[in-house]
Amino acid sequence: MKKNIAILRGGNSSEIAISIKSADLVYKNIDTEFYVPFIVHIEGLDWFVWHNESKIELDKNDFSFQLNNKKIKFEGVFMAIHGTPGEDGILQGYFDLLNIPYNCSGAFESALTFNKAMCNALLKQFNIPSAKAVLLNKNETYDLLKIEKEIGFPCFVKPNRAGSSFGISKVYKNTEFKQALSKAFIHDSQVMVESFVEGTEVSCGIIQKAETLVAFPLTEITTENDFFDYEAKYNGKSDEITPARVSDLDKDLVQTLSKKIYKLLNLKGMVRMDFILENQQAYLIEVNTIPGLSEESIIPQQSKSYGMSLKELFSLTLMNMFKND
Repeated sequence: MKKNIAILRGGNSSEIAISIKSADLVYKNIDTEFYVPFIVHIEGLDWFVWHNESKIELDKNDFSFQLNNKKIKFEGVFMAIHGTPGEDGILQGYFDLLNIPYNCSGAFESALTFNKAMCNALLKQFNIPSAKAVLLNKNETYDLLKIEKEIGFPCFVKPNRAGSSFGISKVYKNTEFKQALSKAFIHDSQVMVESFVEGTEVSCGIIQKAETLVAFPLTEITTENDFFDYEAKYNGKSDEITPARVSDLDKDLVQTLSKKIYKLLNLKGMVRMDFILENQQAYLIEVNTIPGLSEESIIPQQSKSYGMSLKELFSLTLMNMFKND
């Protein structure tokens, strides 16, 4: 019997447009021989199923809805909400209470990885290098001279708990810092100030396949902009080259570190990890437990390079979900 799958989109962050694109790609490529997909939109308190160009309200008590006078319940959830409440563990906790399996990492692991500063600080204890960073909270005072001495310029100023490069600025001098901080605080009440590491940016996708942890071919990211910002990611201002033009030594280093992080943090589902390569050292940028799945996104490119169709990729993540349940 086919299983009803809720493909979640929306969210309460700036990433909602990317989420809608991701959910659409999943819906188009899910294997309908085994699954009945439904698009479920969650935005604030507005939860509904988008079915035949119309909204059907969801019952939040048991995550069900009525269709043709019949109650429809879901056997599983495919999470495509980037940002809160899909990437930070909130919805995972809700589904844990309802005992509905989902295709991504658990509530605690999602909350941890969504907090870039805390995640990177923890991983440094396990010899996973990342750039020097300080965390600033909204409405608290800060010592710019101390930050300049500790982090230096240029540096990146970015929301601690946000994605898709929203609110990020590359700051070259202290007179630019205040404006960059204000821009980042629009997206989060915590801002990460991170030292600039010059090198090659690469991304590595990870997924479990049977008993093997598979690392996809790396993607090398180049951009005509100053860095890989939102415009570069989604408006054609970058080149994403898969497989990356890096040495076998660097490729093995990034893939090995990515697998190590996946295991250390007890992650599940499709995960993407971003690094900067410099002098045969890989510096972690961030861990993405709900990576983008739009046509422009990196994971679909890597899956294709690996030789796995999108239908196979999504079938694998759903199979893993039910296996782990």
